[in-house]
Amino acid sequence: MRRIAPGLGTSLAAAAALVLAAVDWTPATAASVTQSAGTASTTAQLVGLNNFSCKPTAAHPHPVVLVHGTFATMGEFVALAPRLARAGYCVFALNYGCQNGQQLVCATAPIEDSARQLAAFVDRVLAATGASQVDLVGHSQGGMMPRQYLQFLGGSTKVHQLIGLAPSNHGTTLDGLKALVAAVPVGSVLCDACQEQLAGSAFLAELNAGGDTVSGVQYTVIETRYDEVVTPFTSAFLSGPSVTDILLQDACPLDLTGHAAIVVDPNTIGWVLHALDPTSPAPPCVPFGLPL
Repeated sequence: MRRIAPGLGTSLAAAAALVLAAVDWTPATAASVTQSAGTASTTAQLVGLNNFSCKPTAAHPHPVVLVHGTFATMGEFVALAPRLARAGYCVFALNYGCQNGQQLVCATAPIEDSARQLAAFVDRVLAATGASQVDLVGHSQGGMMPRQYLQFLGGSTKVHQLIGLAPSNHGTTLDGLKALVAAVPVGSVLCDACQEQLAGSAFLAELNAGGDTVSGVQYTVIETRYDEVVTPFTSAFLSGPSVTDILLQDACPLDLTGHAAIVVDPNTIGWVLHALDPTSPAPPCVPFGLPL
Protein backbone atom coordinates (compact mmCIF):
# COMPACT_ATOMS: atom_id res chain seq x y z
CA MET A 1 0.00 0.00 0.00
CA ARG A 2 1.24 3.49 -0.86
CA ARG A 3 0.13 6.62 1.01
CA ILE A 4 0.54 9.81 -1.04
CA ALA A 5 1.45 13.09 0.65
CA PRO A 6 2.96 15.50 -1.88
CA GLY A 7 4.11 19.09 -1.42
CA LEU A 8 1.59 21.80 -0.69
CA GLY A 9 2.46 25.02 -2.50
CA THR A 10 0.31 26.74 -5.12
CA SER A 11 -0.61 30.31 -5.97
CA LEU A 12 -4.12 31.68 -5.70
CA ALA A 13 -4.16 32.28 -9.44
CA ALA A 14 -3.20 28.67 -10.14
CA ALA A 15 -5.79 27.48 -7.62
CA ALA A 16 -8.55 29.46 -9.28
CA ALA A 17 -7.47 28.21 -12.71
CA LEU A 18 -7.60 24.59 -11.57
CA VAL A 19 -11.06 25.04 -10.09
CA LEU A 20 -12.40 26.51 -13.31
CA ALA A 21 -10.74 23.80 -15.37
CA ALA A 22 -11.86 20.94 -13.18
CA VAL A 23 -15.45 21.93 -12.52
CA ASP A 24 -17.57 22.69 -15.54
CA TRP A 25 -21.00 23.50 -14.16
CA THR A 26 -23.29 26.26 -12.98
CA PRO A 27 -25.89 26.24 -10.18
CA ALA A 28 -28.61 26.16 -12.82
CA THR A 29 -27.06 23.14 -14.51
CA ALA A 30 -26.66 21.37 -11.19
CA ALA A 31 -30.28 22.01 -10.29
CA SER A 32 -31.41 20.75 -13.68
CA VAL A 33 -29.39 17.57 -13.33
CA THR A 34 -30.71 16.96 -9.82
CA GLN A 35 -34.30 17.33 -11.00
CA SER A 36 -33.82 15.06 -14.01
CA ALA A 37 -31.55 12.44 -12.47
CA GLY A 38 -32.43 8.93 -13.58
CA THR A 39 -34.00 10.06 -16.86
CA ALA A 40 -32.64 10.32 -20.39
CA SER A 41 -32.18 14.08 -19.95
CA THR A 42 -29.62 13.47 -17.21
CA THR A 43 -27.22 12.01 -19.75
CA ALA A 44 -27.74 15.01 -22.00
CA GLN A 45 -26.83 17.35 -19.16
CA LEU A 46 -23.65 15.43 -18.33
CA VAL A 47 -21.62 16.43 -21.37
CA GLY A 48 -19.75 13.56 -22.97
CA LEU A 49 -21.43 10.84 -20.91
CA ASN A 50 -22.68 7.51 -22.33
CA ASN A 51 -21.59 8.04 -25.91
CA PHE A 52 -21.60 4.40 -26.96
CA SER A 53 -19.95 5.27 -30.26
CA CYS A 54 -16.86 6.54 -28.40
CA LYS A 55 -13.69 4.59 -29.13
CA PRO A 56 -10.81 4.60 -26.62
CA THR A 57 -7.48 6.05 -27.76
CA ALA A 58 -3.98 4.70 -27.28
CA ALA A 59 -3.44 7.39 -24.65
CA HIS A 60 -6.59 6.40 -22.76
CA PRO A 61 -7.33 2.77 -23.65
CA HIS A 62 -9.75 2.06 -20.81
CA PRO A 63 -13.30 3.47 -20.83
CA VAL A 64 -14.22 5.04 -17.50
CA VAL A 65 -17.40 3.88 -15.77
CA LEU A 66 -18.73 6.19 -13.02
CA VAL A 67 -20.61 4.52 -10.16
CA HIS A 68 -22.71 6.77 -7.91
CA GLY A 69 -23.35 6.49 -4.19
CA THR A 70 -26.28 5.62 -1.95
CA PHE A 71 -29.42 7.74 -2.43
CA ALA A 72 -27.89 9.26 -5.58
CA THR A 73 -27.85 8.78 -9.35
CA MET A 74 -25.37 9.40 -12.15
CA GLY A 75 -26.37 13.07 -11.81
CA GLU A 76 -23.87 13.50 -8.98
CA PHE A 77 -21.05 13.36 -11.54
CA VAL A 78 -22.05 16.75 -12.99
CA ALA A 79 -18.46 18.00 -12.55
CA LEU A 80 -16.41 14.85 -13.03
CA ALA A 81 -18.03 13.42 -16.18
CA PRO A 82 -17.46 16.48 -18.42
CA ARG A 83 -13.93 16.91 -17.07
CA LEU A 84 -13.01 13.33 -17.98
CA ALA A 85 -14.61 13.66 -21.41
CA ARG A 86 -12.60 16.84 -22.09
CA ALA A 87 -9.45 14.95 -21.12
CA GLY A 88 -10.16 12.45 -23.90
CA TYR A 89 -11.74 9.55 -22.02
CA CYS A 90 -14.78 7.55 -23.09
CA VAL A 91 -17.03 8.10 -20.06
CA PHE A 92 -20.06 6.06 -19.00
CA ALA A 93 -22.36 5.84 -16.01
CA LEU A 94 -25.43 3.93 -14.89
CA ASN A 95 -28.19 4.31 -12.36
CA TYR A 96 -28.34 1.16 -10.25
CA GLY A 97 -30.14 -0.23 -7.24
CA CYS A 98 -33.30 1.84 -7.76
CA GLN A 99 -36.09 0.31 -5.66
CA ASN A 100 -39.86 0.64 -5.86
CA GLY A 101 -39.82 2.67 -9.05
CA GLN A 102 -37.57 5.37 -7.60
CA GLN A 103 -35.65 7.39 -10.17
CA LEU A 104 -34.25 10.21 -8.03
CA VAL A 105 -33.07 8.01 -5.16
CA CYS A 106 -31.07 4.94 -6.20
CA ALA A 107 -28.34 2.62 -4.87
CA THR A 108 -30.65 1.39 -2.13
CA ALA A 109 -31.20 -2.20 -3.31
CA PRO A 110 -29.18 -5.12 -1.93
CA ILE A 111 -25.56 -4.58 -2.92
CA GLU A 112 -25.33 -8.07 -4.40
CA ASP A 113 -28.09 -7.11 -6.89
CA SER A 114 -26.42 -3.80 -7.70
CA ALA A 115 -23.13 -5.58 -8.42
CA ARG A 116 -24.91 -7.74 -10.98
CA GLN A 117 -26.29 -4.60 -12.64
CA LEU A 118 -22.78 -3.15 -12.79
CA ALA A 119 -21.46 -6.38 -14.32
CA ALA A 120 -24.04 -6.22 -17.11
CA PHE A 121 -23.29 -2.54 -17.75
CA VAL A 122 -19.54 -3.12 -17.96
CA ASP A 123 -20.15 -5.90 -20.49
CA ARG A 124 -22.23 -3.47 -22.55
CA VAL A 125 -19.48 -0.82 -22.43
CA LEU A 126 -16.78 -3.29 -23.43
CA ALA A 127 -18.87 -4.62 -26.31
CA ALA A 128 -19.58 -1.12 -27.62
CA THR A 129 -16.07 0.28 -27.28
CA GLY A 130 -14.04 -2.80 -28.16
CA ALA A 131 -11.89 -2.28 -25.06
CA SER A 132 -10.62 -5.22 -23.04
CA GLN A 133 -11.00 -3.56 -19.63
CA VAL A 134 -12.59 -0.53 -17.97
CA ASP A 135 -11.54 1.77 -15.16
CA LEU A 136 -14.18 2.24 -12.45
CA VAL A 137 -14.56 5.47 -10.47
CA GLY A 138 -17.11 5.19 -7.68
CA HIS A 139 -18.37 7.39 -4.86
CA SER A 140 -19.32 6.06 -1.42
CA GLN A 141 -21.20 2.78 -1.96
CA GLY A 142 -20.18 3.13 -5.61
CA GLY A 143 -16.54 2.83 -4.57
CA MET A 144 -17.16 -0.26 -2.47
CA MET A 145 -19.91 -2.15 -4.36
CA PRO A 146 -17.63 -2.85 -7.37
CA ARG A 147 -15.44 -4.95 -5.09
CA GLN A 148 -18.36 -7.40 -4.91
CA TYR A 149 -18.28 -7.52 -8.71
CA LEU A 150 -14.50 -7.96 -8.78
CA GLN A 151 -14.41 -10.70 -6.16
CA PHE A 152 -17.50 -12.77 -6.83
CA LEU A 153 -18.79 -11.99 -10.35
CA GLY A 154 -15.69 -12.30 -12.52
CA GLY A 155 -15.01 -8.59 -12.75
CA SER A 156 -11.30 -8.88 -12.03
CA THR A 157 -10.56 -9.76 -15.67
CA LYS A 158 -12.61 -6.85 -17.00
CA VAL A 159 -11.45 -4.05 -14.68
CA HIS A 160 -8.03 -2.42 -14.86
CA GLN A 161 -8.46 -0.06 -11.90
CA LEU A 162 -10.99 0.82 -9.19
CA ILE A 163 -10.86 4.39 -7.87
CA GLY A 164 -13.01 4.96 -4.78
CA LEU A 165 -14.07 8.42 -3.60
CA ALA A 166 -14.89 8.19 0.12
CA PRO A 167 -15.85 4.53 -0.34
CA SER A 168 -17.56 2.54 2.39
CA ASN A 169 -15.04 -0.29 2.13
CA HIS A 170 -15.14 -1.33 5.77
CA GLY A 171 -18.53 0.10 6.57
CA THR A 172 -19.64 3.01 8.69
CA THR A 173 -20.72 3.47 12.27
CA LEU A 174 -24.37 4.02 13.15
CA ASP A 175 -23.70 7.77 13.44
CA GLY A 176 -22.42 7.79 9.88
CA LEU A 177 -25.50 5.96 8.67
CA LYS A 178 -27.73 8.46 10.47
CA ALA A 179 -25.89 11.31 8.71
CA LEU A 180 -26.50 9.63 5.36
CA VAL A 181 -30.19 9.04 6.01
CA ALA A 182 -30.65 12.61 7.24
CA ALA A 183 -29.43 13.89 3.88
CA VAL A 184 -32.14 12.07 1.89
CA PRO A 185 -34.36 14.69 0.18
CA VAL A 186 -37.45 12.47 0.31
CA GLY A 187 -39.45 10.68 2.95
CA SER A 188 -38.97 7.12 4.09
CA VAL A 189 -37.03 5.15 1.46
CA LEU A 190 -36.42 1.42 1.53
CA CYS A 191 -32.66 0.93 1.77
CA ASP A 192 -31.32 -2.61 2.01
CA ALA A 193 -27.87 -1.32 1.08
CA CYS A 194 -27.80 0.94 4.14
CA GLN A 195 -27.87 -2.00 6.54
CA GLU A 196 -25.24 -3.82 4.52
CA GLN A 197 -22.90 -0.83 4.83
CA LEU A 198 -22.95 -0.79 8.62
CA ALA A 199 -19.60 -1.76 10.12
CA GLY A 200 -19.72 -5.42 11.14
CA SER A 201 -22.52 -6.40 8.76
CA ALA A 202 -22.62 -9.94 7.40
CA PHE A 203 -22.22 -8.55 3.89
CA LEU A 204 -19.00 -6.69 4.71
CA ALA A 205 -17.65 -9.63 6.69
CA GLU A 206 -17.96 -11.83 3.60
CA LEU A 207 -16.65 -9.14 1.23
CA ASN A 208 -13.51 -8.51 3.28
CA ALA A 209 -12.89 -12.04 4.54
CA GLY A 210 -10.35 -12.86 1.85
CA GLY A 211 -8.55 -9.51 1.96
CA ASP A 212 -9.30 -6.10 0.51
CA THR A 213 -8.12 -6.68 -3.05
CA VAL A 214 -8.05 -9.19 -5.87
CA SER A 215 -5.05 -9.95 -8.05
CA GLY A 216 -4.61 -8.00 -11.27
CA VAL A 217 -6.62 -4.90 -10.32
CA GLN A 218 -5.15 -1.57 -9.23
CA TYR A 219 -6.90 0.30 -6.41
CA THR A 220 -6.91 3.98 -5.45
CA VAL A 221 -8.85 5.40 -2.51
CA ILE A 222 -9.36 9.17 -2.19
CA GLU A 223 -10.80 10.18 1.17
CA THR A 224 -11.39 13.31 3.24
CA ARG A 225 -10.74 13.69 6.95
CA TYR A 226 -14.09 15.50 7.18
CA ASP A 227 -16.18 12.58 5.96
CA GLU A 228 -19.30 12.59 8.12
CA VAL A 229 -20.90 9.54 6.50
CA VAL A 230 -18.08 6.97 6.23
CA THR A 231 -16.99 7.01 9.87
CA PRO A 232 -14.32 6.73 10.96
CA PHE A 233 -12.88 8.08 7.73
CA THR A 234 -10.03 5.58 7.90
CA SER A 235 -12.49 2.77 7.21
CA ALA A 236 -12.50 3.89 3.57
CA PHE A 237 -8.87 2.88 3.05
CA LEU A 238 -7.75 -0.46 1.65
CA SER A 239 -4.76 -2.65 2.32
CA GLY A 240 -2.92 -4.61 -0.36
CA PRO A 241 0.03 -4.65 -2.74
CA SER A 242 -1.75 -2.68 -5.51
CA VAL A 243 -3.37 0.00 -3.34
CA THR A 244 -2.77 3.75 -3.20
CA ASP A 245 -4.56 5.51 -0.34
CA ILE A 246 -4.84 9.31 -0.61
CA LEU A 247 -6.05 11.55 2.21
CA LEU A 248 -6.92 14.92 0.69
CA GLN A 249 -5.69 16.85 3.72
CA ASP A 250 -2.21 15.31 3.53
CA ALA A 251 -1.68 17.35 0.37
CA CYS A 252 -4.12 20.18 1.08
CA PRO A 253 -4.90 20.87 4.75
CA LEU A 254 -7.30 23.66 3.76
CA ASP A 255 -9.54 21.32 1.77
CA LEU A 256 -12.62 21.08 4.00
CA THR A 257 -14.80 19.00 1.69
CA GLY A 258 -17.10 16.41 3.23
CA HIS A 259 -18.58 13.15 2.02
CA ALA A 260 -21.08 14.38 -0.57
CA ALA A 261 -19.02 17.25 -2.00
CA ILE A 262 -15.97 15.08 -2.64
CA VAL A 263 -17.32 14.30 -6.12
CA VAL A 264 -17.04 17.98 -7.15
CA ASP A 265 -13.94 18.86 -5.13
CA PRO A 266 -11.25 20.08 -7.57
CA ASN A 267 -8.47 18.37 -5.62
CA THR A 268 -10.34 15.07 -5.84
CA ILE A 269 -10.88 15.51 -9.57
CA GLY A 270 -7.18 16.21 -9.98
CA TRP A 271 -6.29 13.02 -8.11
CA VAL A 272 -8.73 11.01 -10.23
CA LEU A 273 -7.06 12.28 -13.40
CA HIS A 274 -3.65 11.44 -11.94
CA ALA A 275 -4.76 7.93 -10.96
CA LEU A 276 -6.19 7.27 -14.42
CA ASP A 277 -3.03 8.61 -16.07
CA PRO A 278 0.03 8.78 -13.80
CA THR A 279 1.81 10.95 -16.36
CA SER A 280 -0.62 13.76 -15.50
CA PRO A 281 0.64 15.91 -12.62
CA ALA A 282 -0.62 15.48 -9.08
CA PRO A 283 -2.94 18.40 -8.31
CA PRO A 284 -1.75 21.47 -6.42
CA CYS A 285 -3.65 22.42 -3.29
CA VAL A 286 -6.93 24.20 -4.03
CA PRO A 287 -8.77 25.24 -0.85
CA PHE A 288 -12.31 23.98 -1.33
CA GLY A 289 -14.85 26.77 -1.28
CA LEU A 290 -13.37 28.90 -4.07
CA PRO A 291 -16.10 30.00 -6.54
CA LEU A 292 -17.17 27.11 -8.77
